[in-house]
Amino acid sequence: MNKKNNNTLLWKYLSLSTQIIVALGFALFIGIKIDHWLKFTMPLAVWVLPLLCILVVIIKVIKDTTPKK
Repeated sequence: MNKKNNNTLLWKYLSLSTQIIVALGFALFIGIKIDHWLKFTMPLAVWVLPLLCILVVIIKVIKDTTPKK
């Protein structure tokens, strides 16, 4: 593998990891706001929203890495 392909893969995975971190941070922030707004005693939205984000990311990675027909 040449240097250009290595850099392309590096930027691709760096982009994916940045998207995951930003999505999880945003989901946590929104979850905290929803829990305060609905006055939940248990942090339900703080748990559910990041789990949904992780599920969506896993589905996206599976779709992106499966061989094209």
